[in-house]
Amino acid sequence: MNISDPIADMLTRIRNASRARHTEVVVPASRTKREIARILVEEGFIADVAEERQGPSIVLRLTLKYVDGKAPVVSGLKRISKPGLRVYARKTDIPRVLGGLGIVIVSTSRGIMTGHKAKQAQLGGEVLAFVW
Repeated sequence: MNISDPIADMLTRIRNASRARHTEVVVPASRTKREIARILVEEGFIADVAEERQGPSIVLRLTLKYVDGKAPVVSGLKRISKPGLRVYARKTDIPRVLGGLGIVIVSTSRGIMTGHKAKQAQLGGEVLAFVW
């Protein structure tokens, strides 16, 4: 099946799996999704990421985290820049999520990083998603 927005598909799978209290979610792998998953692990939103081969394709197996085994750590994910409407931010205009409680994932010329790291590196770029 051909997906027009694979990043939104990944975020939707994570959102649905966390609301359904699943421990793992499987996502088709790509370099961009790998970097987004790495950021989510570094920021503490998901527990672990593992790459596996399922037949001819490679998938990412994301292990979700829960607070006290009940409430999901990821309470919200929102895709910002979409294929139909790209959203870019200058280094001075990188948005904050919930007053700094969430993170912004930004695609810069030096790779995909959080909004905080992009500000430190004096970089702007495409605003991919908000996570809180």
